[in-house]
Amino acid sequence: MFKRRLGRSNLEISAMGLGCWAIGGPWNWLEADGSKNPVGWGQVDDSESIRATHYALEAGINFFDTAANYGTGHSERILSKALADRRDKVVLATKFGYIVDEENRTVAETDNIVPRIRKECEDSLRRLQTDYIDLYQFHVNEFPPERAAEVRDMLETLVAEGKVRWYGWSTDNPEGARVFAEGQHCTAIQHMMNMSYGLPQMLHIDQILDLCEQHNLASINRTPLGMGMLAGKFKTNTTFPENDVRHGWDLQAERPAKYLQRAEAVRKMFADVGDPRTLPQIAFAWIWTRSPRTIPIPGFKSLAQVKENIQAMEFDLLSDEQMKKIDEIYDRSPVVS
Repeated sequence: MFKRRLGRSNLEISAMGLGCWAIGGPWNWLEADGSKNPVGWGQVDDSESIRATHYALEAGINFFDTAANYGTGHSERILSKALADRRDKVVLATKFGYIVDEENRTVAETDNIVPRIRKECEDSLRRLQTDYIDLYQFHVNEFPPERAAEVRDMLETLVAEGKVRWYGWSTDNPEGARVFAEGQHCTAIQHMMNMSYGLPQMLHIDQILDLCEQHNLASINRTPLGMGMLAGKFKTNTTFPENDVRHGWDLQAERPAKYLQRAEAVRKMFADVGDPRTLPQIAFAWIWTRSPRTIPIPGFKSLAQVKENIQAMEFDLLSDEQMKKIDEIYDRSPVVS
């Protein structure tokens, strides 16, 4: 199994984790005006989720990333069932920072972050049926960096109490990430990263990767397949159900259509030279090649998805020439490394 270290921690994990947003099932974001927006990934089959998780465990995957708000606790509960007799063999990550209403399946923002952290941690421990969380991550992406130290310090308290082993922040803000990096037990920054971004976004990702290198942190990569756009399964006429966060996407519009065209060009580039990798497997290899600290966490709803994703670890990293050609396809040459 291809492995990497989780930042400055002593935890060795599989170089790919499983992202557990989708297995939470349908749930809604509660806006300030009372309106609700679907932010799940449609209906799920819990038994299939458990089968897929068990397959991943047997294949050597030992890193699982969930959050309290995914399915308003349902993802954590399903994960606890799947990992019931194997807790000591996995590294379990979850997140906090929102008001989770399990009964009404809604999630809302709150300004009352710090006083709620301990209770949120205890709620996740209960749902996960565990005594400790290996990696506890702040989930509010745009939280002001000038207020981040008080969140970080509360997490250090939870570490001292044994409820949390290590912590991190799911944020795309390098300034906020830098505040967390000053904490003794901060070991990871989770951020968006995939091979499809344009040059301005890629330069921003470089800032996060540089910070992770400077402070010995893991780079945990969400949206490694662009919410499915790099899965190689979508067509311009693909639609999504109303309870799917992607409902309303118009893949015939100019920007997403071009996105799909570029993804197909990457796939064809490898196929033309006899490389058997699927588009997702190429996308993972691109992430691993960018930095030795990267750990993609693709989501899943089926055993088939997990099988295909895990097989990416059977291939080599990409060559400099392959990386250069992908940059050219996405019109971002040169990328600053």
